[in-house]
Amino acid sequence: MTVPTEASLRSPARRRRRRPGAVPWYVYLLLIIAVVISAFPLYYMFVVATAGASAVTSVPPRLYPGTDLVGVATRVFNTVPFVRALLNSAFVSLSVAVISVVLCAVAGFAFAKLEFRGRNALFVLVLLTMTVPAQLSVIPQYLIVSKLGWVDSLQAIIVPGLASAFGIFWMRQHMSSTVSDELMQAARLDGCGSWQLFWRIAFPVVRPAAFVLGLITFTAVWNDFMWPFIVLKSPELFTVQIALKQLQANRTVDVALALGGSFLATLPLLVTFAFAGRRMVSGIMDGAFKG
Repeated sequence: MTVPTEASLRSPARRRRRRPGAVPWYVYLLLIIAVVISAFPLYYMFVVATAGASAVTSVPPRLYPGTDLVGVATRVFNTVPFVRALLNSAFVSLSVAVISVVLCAVAGFAFAKLEFRGRNALFVLVLLTMTVPAQLSVIPQYLIVSKLGWVDSLQAIIVPGLASAFGIFWMRQHMSSTVSDELMQAARLDGCGSWQLFWRIAFPVVRPAAFVLGLITFTAVWNDFMWPFIVLKSPELFTVQIALKQLQANRTVDVALALGGSFLATLPLLVTFAFAGRRMVSGIMDGAFKG
């Protein structure tokens, strides 16, 4: 005679109970819906670019891509200096991202770990600049750039973006939560100066957060249209967003050509996020669980 065990005596409802930590099925469903909604505009851009402008007015809407991607890309490259625009955007975005990360990290380190008079008041002043719309700074920024003789040059769109209030705030918060004060004091006792404390101790700890800031900055500069459109005049200096504007005629718009150029301009960002996405998520979560 078999003796019933405790597991066999459990009710079926209890056996079907979800194990601790398991994600409910509807969460996966919501995530899938969110991904589809987010990716559909990019996919439809690819459909119209490869199938032609007729895909926009077709009934029912066309949801499968065509075969003319090479032809559309050739038209884009022949209409505007698109390769040069891509190189300009890559140079400007990478320069701003790298230098901005270093400057914001230094400022964040000073606000988080260095004691000086007026530190908190100055940090509040930096935060208040985030409340000012970017459009309000266009005219004074243009006057400064004009006085320096930088109009129609790449430094006109590089230098103004080398530091941001958000970047300083981001790095300051990560410095405060992840860099140990005891470690800083021990390093000072060993004779480290402020720069050595930053470069050898603090910055390696917050490197994931710095990588995330660099990626965010790179994407923002790559997608910026207004300021480069104001200060750049020569076609050989155009960034990719201005080159996309040149694909549109004054009175008519070739939808397939415009969306084809937009898709080609988005590809570098997609490749960047494909290789750096996991590291970006880990960098964001790194500061979320430390405090």
